[in-house]
Amino acid sequence: MATNHQLPPDLEEQVARALAEDIGSGDLTASLIPATRQARATVISREPAILCGRAWFDAVFRQLDPAIKVAWRVNEGERVAPDQVLCEMTGGARTLLTGERTALNFLQLLSATATATGRYVDAIAGTRARVLDTRKTLPGLRLAQKYAVLCGGGVNHRIGLFDAILVKENHIAAAGSIAAAVAHARDIAGKAVVEVEVESLDELNQALATDIDRVLLDNFTLEQLREAVRLTQATSRRVELEASGNVSLETIGPIAATGVDFISIGGLTKHVQAIDLSMRFVMDRG
Repeated sequence: MATNHQLPPDLEEQVARALAEDIGSGDLTASLIPATRQARATVISREPAILCGRAWFDAVFRQLDPAIKVAWRVNEGERVAPDQVLCEMTGGARTLLTGERTALNFLQLLSATATATGRYVDAIAGTRARVLDTRKTLPGLRLAQKYAVLCGGGVNHRIGLFDAILVKENHIAAAGSIAAAVAHARDIAGKAVVEVEVESLDELNQALATDIDRVLLDNFTLEQLREAVRLTQATSRRVELEASGNVSLETIGPIAATGVDFISIGGLTKHVQAIDLSMRFVMDRG
């Protein structure tokens, strides 16, 4: 299905950096092709995937030559099958060859993140839990990968250190206690979400006694997660629970069944295995 998620504001800059990295002072190999030669190309998926990254793909060729035409057959966020044609392209052969690798790199990477997210989302269908990403992203491509998580049906955690507060072990140690750390965080948070990471049910109880928005349950067992849900539901106000730590496709279902609100998975953006795509060319005569 089509998506309407907001594209990252730095998309054009991401593409410009990638093109500069690849082309440098000029594409030497492309000069083997006559400048006037035209070509047609198709991009094909070699495996099942969730398509993500059309805007980056388009931007590559738009920045190289606005005359390049890209006709998509698949919507952003749509599931595709092996050997399915994703798009067709026409234009200058040199430009198509120059942009091929950069365009496919973006499409393969972002489709990989969306596809991995979709698998986890499918695994907990019917539960209340939602799949969260983390800050474990490729440097310089965080907003792109977080967009891909949305295309896969997941939910974004904080974008960076500036839009939410996550109180962790070292913060607690420096402040002296969970209560002191949360109180200080609340003073400076404004409208930002304040979350605290806990490693035991005792620490959870300490957190629940504070003015906290969300608690991250780090490496809790299933029994501990169920008890954490029970303890939280017994409080007088709504506190969200996030489970984290070594989550896999095999374990996420039982984790979701405990009743937690979120399950965060660093592997969505960290353990990326690019989707296998290929671009086929047909050179026009001339």
